[in-house]
Amino acid sequence: MLKSDLINVLVGKKGMTQKQAEATVETIFESMKEALCRGENIEIRGLGAFHVKNYQGYQGRNPKTGQIIPVKPKRGLLFRTGKELRDRVNRPAPQTPQSDISFDPKSGNGTY
Repeated sequence: MLKSDLINVLVGKKGMTQKQAEATVETIFESMKEALCRGENIEIRGLGAFHVKNYQGYQGRNPKTGQIIPVKPKRGLLFRTGKELRDRVNRPAPQTPQSDISFDPKSGNGTY
């Protein structure tokens, strides 16, 4: 799913104009980016949580030359799914009714 898909969902389900939907999605994403840049965590019930993790600097090594290289401290972003989303994703797919028509792609034969 793309950002444009989210905008189209807002337009279709909530009756917003394209510009209103774009502004809404952009405002939400921009607010999330700013909070994460400040080092804040974001928790969205039913979806999951974004966490900022601080990594300490360390001495790395160039595998080709063996030269020691200092690696600067940095921050990374982690996402953990919420239980509700995890359960929903792992739920078995609904069974589709079998039709009386079958087709064998190898032989090109079908039965009706």
